[in-house]
Amino acid sequence: MADTKAGTKQARTKRGSRQVWTKEERAAMREGARERKATTRRDPAAARQEGEREVLAKFAEMGPSDRRMAERIHAIVAESAPDLAPRTWYGMPAYANADGKVICFFTPAEKFKERYASFGFQPAARLDDGAMWPTSWALTELTPADERRIAALVKKAVG
Repeated sequence: MADTKAGTKQARTKRGSRQVWTKEERAAMREGARERKATTRRDPAAARQEGEREVLAKFAEMGPSDRRMAERIHAIVAESAPDLAPRTWYGMPAYANADGKVICFFTPAEKFKERYASFGFQPAARLDDGAMWPTSWALTELTPADERRIAALVKKAVG
């Protein structure tokens, strides 16, 4: 495999064409398509229950470090913004508003073979702070201070 200038791995197929996306990225896109199809057929209460089941199942697939952080973030989001509904988003734990728009999400380090997990926000989150602000944070562990900061960010995001 070779790296491109943008850092995306490419793999040659039998016919010589190139795959721009990694195996993990292609799997995430397939999961995203499945999730979009599934959410269009459910009422909000059923979607919330199914989303909770899917998120808990994703936790079970994670390694110990990612699982601990994901479960703790799940509890923080539920406490800080109880109106957000858990769901999966491209196969990752995420939390959506009443319109179904993802507000925040957790990306396990193992999913894309990264050295850190991340917690991020989508454009529907209200985190605006001047002309520039962060929308994603790298996580290697969660300290009590980190948990308080995440709680404050989630509250602001749904503000």
